[in-house]
Amino acid sequence: MSTLKRAVIKIGSHSLTSSSGGINGVVMDRLACAIAAFREKGVECILVTSGAVAAGMAKLHLKERPKDIAGKQAAAAVGQGILIEKYSYFFEKYGLTCAQILLSRIDLVDSSHYRNAQNTLERLLKFGIIPIVNENDTVVFEELCFGDNDRLSALVAGMINADMLILLTDVDGLFTENPNKNPQARLIPLVEDVGKVKELADGAGSSVGTGGMTTKLKAAEMANRFGMATFLMNASKLEDLPKISEGTFPVGTLFPPSKHKMSGKKRWMAYAALSMGTVMIDKGAQKALLQDGKSLLASGVTGIEGFWERKDLIRIVNSEGEEIARGIAELSSEETDKAKGLRSQDIIQLFPGLKCEELVHRDNMTVIAEGNGA
Repeated sequence: MSTLKRAVIKIGSHSLTSSSGGINGVVMDRLACAIAAFREKGVECILVTSGAVAAGMAKLHLKERPKDIAGKQAAAAVGQGILIEKYSYFFEKYGLTCAQILLSRIDLVDSSHYRNAQNTLERLLKFGIIPIVNENDTVVFEELCFGDNDRLSALVAGMINADMLILLTDVDGLFTENPNKNPQARLIPLVEDVGKVKELADGAGSSVGTGGMTTKLKAAEMANRFGMATFLMNASKLEDLPKISEGTFPVGTLFPPSKHKMSGKKRWMAYAALSMGTVMIDKGAQKALLQDGKSLLASGVTGIEGFWERKDLIRIVNSEGEEIARGIAELSSEETDKAKGLRSQDIIQLFPGLKCEELVHRDNMTVIAEGNGA
């Protein structure tokens, strides 16, 4: 891929963990070496890493990953320092400096916080630093966690406009069946439509991780909508990683980018921000949004859930309860409840001084229904 200038590389706990527990220094060394080779070819790299909890488990002599939030946070608090110290050692071995970036979902919910994180990553890349991103497990609470670093890696890739998301895992790619259960399973080298292969994902990840093939396919789908490719490959073949910059893909699965690239603002609305409430719409409004590219008018709203103020982000669901879009509301929840079903001229009379007729303007909306990338 000769146009590859910026890549986000994600490695999971299972790939980083040694058989005896703790972090595998050999894998870290090989990863740092591969990223250094990538940098020599002019590719800027951001590493999204798991492993803090696994590193803490080893130090605390825990045999199983804690199931409660407090236990996970305690292990992460111990492990984060160990993890970044090891990364610093191996990257310095190859003449590179790394920086730890701890993100929680709350850092990306507010648009100004999102831009701050974006600006920090951009400045680090300008300085030639390798940003190492992980979820801030020590402070996050369950309702505001990313859930897995596959999702986090896709969000980071979208935030810094990467050309490619590379997911390192413990299998060679996506197979027709689980290769651990069926040795006849075949590798799928190219996936044009992620939606058609979701049923091939099989279960969660290892005892030290939270991900699995399902989360990787979701990350690939997000990156696809952001207009970037995703490549899934085995972490045991790290020496082949730099070949990607030359357009030579090792064994793995490639997910090409979507032709319709979602803008940065709409990426934030669709995947990073938290919605404050929900509006239910009728079939006419659904057609206007999905097929005609129109804004959402209050006349098509049939009901609301939640509480929000003007300019908050809200979800838009159809009559079957399926989320089809998100956008910035021009009316509060109380105002929306009063305005639902009314024509635009009636709404203007109801709320004197209202600057627009739309409940959600098209420019402040992202369609997320399957098959629609507006």
